[in-house]
Amino acid sequence: MQIATLFLASLVMHGPAKLEIKDIVVGKGAPAQAGDLLVVDYTGTLLSGTKFDSSKGGAPFAFELGAGQVIPGWDKGMAGMRVGGKRSLVIPSEMAYGDAGSGPIPPKSTLKFEIELYRIDKKGAKPAITMSTTKPGTGAGAKTGDTIFVHYRGSYLNGTGFDNSYDRKQPLKVTIGTTRLIAGFTQGLEGMKMDEKRTVIIPSALAYGPGGRGPIPPNMALKFELWRVVGENQ
Repeated sequence: MQIATLFLASLVMHGPAKLEIKDIVVGKGAPAQAGDLLVVDYTGTLLSGTKFDSSKGGAPFAFELGAGQVIPGWDKGMAGMRVGGKRSLVIPSEMAYGDAGSGPIPPKSTLKFEIELYRIDKKGAKPAITMSTTKPGTGAGAKTGDTIFVHYRGSYLNGTGFDNSYDRKQPLKVTIGTTRLIAGFTQGLEGMKMDEKRTVIIPSALAYGPGGRGPIPPNMALKFELWRVVGENQ
């Protein structure tokens, strides 16, 4: 009995000898490969169940797969994931923070991560917004040089909001092609009719890029819900 107890304690302390990958939800589309930009939510725990980090409730995390921007267990363990997928990783210390540990993570710790993949921007692909109309409008579509008013809600791909015009009770006044906005936001307004509502997903390359801005982390794709209104008092 004592030997069994000691053996179990050794497993808990040292964890598995190799990376363990388990797909909870497989997801759809092309698999993630080295060089792709991924946007994920994650929660990290020790084998004891103690949580040491999580992106939930805030901005997701974006990184280039295979570029050494994350621990080796992530670079290897995230390969092959598809958008909408959820994956569990159990990462031995040799592929995590090793003998040194990091912050709340003790030395030689095996780590467990639950990860959800929201987006893949494929290496070398031309950046483009994706857009859907949620309410049709009327009249002529907005074009370069037109001045329009638009309400918006900005959020990350996990639904956490970072800015909206409704809190200020005033829509944004935009002269298309003149007002300085991120490129993807301007593109999302083009052709918009009066009272139309749109949802626009903007890749990082057409938003704030690798530098980020304010609360928006580097390499972050953004979601905007847009509504073209009559004027400033809407």
